[in-house]
Amino acid sequence: MSATASIRRIGVPELRARKGGEPIVCLTAYTAPTARLLDPHVDLLLVGDSLGMVVYGFDSTLPVTLEMMIAHGAAVVRGSARACVVIDLPFGSYQESPQAAFRAAARVLAETGAQAVKLEGGAEMAETVAFLTTRGVPVMGHVGLMPQAVNTAGGYKAVGRDPAAFERIRADARAIAEAGAFSLVIEGTMEPLARAITEEVAIPTIGIGASPACDGQVLVTDDLLGLFAEFTPKFVRRYAQLGEQIDRAAAEYAADVKARRFPALEHCFGVKKG
Repeated sequence: MSATASIRRIGVPELRARKGGEPIVCLTAYTAPTARLLDPHVDLLLVGDSLGMVVYGFDSTLPVTLEMMIAHGAAVVRGSARACVVIDLPFGSYQESPQAAFRAAARVLAETGAQAVKLEGGAEMAETVAFLTTRGVPVMGHVGLMPQAVNTAGGYKAVGRDPAAFERIRADARAIAEAGAFSLVIEGTMEPLARAITEEVAIPTIGIGASPACDGQVLVTDDLLGLFAEFTPKFVRRYAQLGEQIDRAAAEYAADVKARRFPALEHCFGVKKG
């Protein structure tokens, strides 16, 4: 038996049981090589629809398709062995009805081997979350700043500042938790709101630009590695500057090629002339 085969993947019940305990470590992944590198260090790999911007260069997550999420999700599952893999349901694949959501989620789980799906929305999505979870689909919720609703929200900005929004998001979190979600992403909120939600719901909360009071954190891997230079959220600490290293390496390579400093075939494979 291989070493990989003997590793047991973290499951949804284990993550749910981490409420109030050891913080959950989560990063995004979109490819098998990245998943392989992150896998030993994280509890959860999120195949986020942020791949629309990070990988495909879209202005938002809205153009991402179910087929894209399945292709990248399957790659991440193949590249990992330990972390729980959760895949975003993209915009338009689940909002129409609980039945549509189930068809999309069933495809994702069956065609990727992932452990769960994630969807955005508050009280209006509670019926869908309940429909999915009672039919064997583990669901991670997502409240606060919701990128798929960027047009309605008027852009990417912190939410829950005024009392009405505070209470609405708080109620959304309770509704999703009570509907059966096993965990909840809280994005782009003030710390008092994230703290209140974390204290009230019985499931782990995972913050992104939220609060240390959450039960874990998720970040876009490309942001913390310095690969996505166009925009870095204020809450992201860059642990590396790989973008600058790639730029330097490509520049050095280009200079070598222009100066014809590249090996001939015989130097690469030990082939002797004649």
